Amino acid sequence: MSKTIRQILLLLFIACSFSTFFGQSQKINVAVISKFKIDADEFIGYDSFGYSYQIKNNVFSKIKGSEVFEYKNVSLGNITKVDIQNPLKIVLFYEDFNIVILLDNQLNKMTEINFSQNTNPIVVSAIGMSTQNQLWIFNTLNQQICLFDYLKNEYKTVSIPLTEGIKYYQTDFNTFYWIDRKNNWFSCDIFGKISSLGNVSDFDKMEIISSQKFIFSKANSLYLRENTNTISEIEVLEKTFDKFYYKDQILSIFTTKEIVNYKIVTP
Repeated sequence: MSKTIRQILLLLFIACSFSTFFGQSQKINVAVISKFKIDADEFIGYDSFGYSYQIKNNVFSKIKGSEVFEYKNVSLGNITKVDIQNPLKIVLFYEDFNIVILLDNQLNKMTEINFSQNTNPIVVSAIGMSTQNQLWIFNTLNQQICLFDYLKNEYKTVSIPLTEGIKYYQTDFNTFYWIDRKNNWFSCDIFGKISSLGNVSDFDKMEIISSQKFIFSKANSLYLRENTNTISEIEVLEKTFDKFYYKDQILSIFTTKEIVNYKIVTP
């Protein structure tokens, strides 16, 4: 058998396996609970107090009914990352200037951290809120996950250097999750323990729920993956969307015109 024929058969096998894998997936039905128009470039999400967060023309906003709070800092360029896990200490990251701004619940600036002025060289490419006045950061200079105490201005490395680049990351207070360029999924806790969580299929966007579960999109379809081998398609009405967000069994779909909120109960 020639090399060309073997390559063709291999590609056919992979395509059939991929088709069978998704074709046999279960369906998850969801129910629309609310929808509203939105004028934003990016929808960030909701907090536990019912406020929604968005970015429009690089202005960060917090909205609930007639209440609107805004923060903008045109001198720092575009907002790269927003972390709203703690609505009393919101994280805005401006990657072009290697700067983080911490905001209070009315979007007043509390703290500005310029990592370029730190005693230890730090160039941040990933960031998130952690515990005890600390921030998760990924320092591209040493390719390591670190914790930065923004009150004491103290920096400590918690991981070994990563050998593969980060394709996607997400944090909670105790864990830094990432997926590398080879689609391997890992987690690192605040004590530096790294766990391998398996390999993930190719995706366009992702929202990690736990170390066992995540929602991902591929070709404008949504899927829930549980454990390592169970994938269920989530049936939403939108055929195209810009972003999705999951919190407390509410799945929010952001399109160019509106936010649609679905009730979803993950097993």
